Amino acid sequence: MICEICGKEGTRVRRVARTYGRGKEILVIENVPVITCLNCGESYLEADTLHEIERIKLHKKSFAVKRSLPVAHFA
Repeated sequence: MICEICGKEGTRVRRVARTYGRGKEILVIENVPVITCLNCGESYLEADTLHEIERIKLHKKSFAVKRSLPVAHFA
């Protein structure tokens, strides 16, 4: 794939978890495809991915599964 930032060949798709919101309103979306360029180092999301994230956030009660997870505070 060609990088949208630098225009060079050499991007890779990584699957990551992204968090949105905070406190009791936090939502973790797993397996989000992020495009990363091996040349310029930039990472970005495609428009279709952003639309899907917004759809998931809008309807999070029907998509999300409640799980407890450990949270650490950096200090």
